[in-house]
Amino acid sequence: RDKQQILIETRERIGQMFSFLKSSRNKTFKPLKTHKKEKRKKLSDYAKATLGSGNMRSAVVLPKGEDLNEWLAVNTVDFFNEISLLYGTITDFCTPDNCPVMNAGSKYEYLWADGVKVKKPIRCNAPEYVDHLMTWVEGQLNDESIFPLQLGTPFPKNFFAIVKTIFKRLFRVYAHIYHSHFKKIIGLGAEAHLNTCFKHFIYFVHEFKLINFNEQEPLRELIDALMGKKDKTDKKSSKK
Repeated sequence: RDKQQILIETRERIGQMFSFLKSSRNKTFKPLKTHKKEKRKKLSDYAKATLGSGNMRSAVVLPKGEDLNEWLAVNTVDFFNEISLLYGTITDFCTPDNCPVMNAGSKYEYLWADGVKVKKPIRCNAPEYVDHLMTWVEGQLNDESIFPLQLGTPFPKNFFAIVKTIFKRLFRVYAHIYHSHFKKIIGLGAEAHLNTCFKHFIYFVHEFKLINFNEQEPLRELIDALMGKKDKTDKKSSKK
């Protein structure tokens, strides 16, 4: 296949992804967030258009001349919406009975603490944990002292650290979906959409170093495969 054909197929897959997400709005786990600031809406539209070009790396890099914090803010909201939609498709299967702990396979279990309402980490079933997590993220996004809306209002000095915590926690939802519900996702015909969303998410994470390497371990093999690292490693090994 030539490059033009690959590009066409990539655009079609991404178009299908957005159609799927749009059709799943009634299943969203949390209400979708909109960009109330015109500048962020334009940046979000730019990101979607660039994503449609088929070049994942180009879709995540900071656009020339744009403010880093604004770019992080826009994408944080968009990734929150994507994960809310994706998790919303499997809420019928992710129940306290089916998922009595919030985990990512047998090796990784997540305990909930937000440092404010819950200071000591507590064990939760998966749907309870995800509800705590998404409610917490929603609270951060709604806080104008963190995500300012008024023109000229600066971002807080610890904004990058807050964004890192948000992404670290959103990653855990992906990790749980892949380890506990991927067969259900396949049954819904949504695996391509899940993979595309996660690939976009992880490219953004790596571009801005938002999640520590060890935190990504539950999905290490998948991440390496999506980013082409496994192929490069195999080729190096074959040369030895």
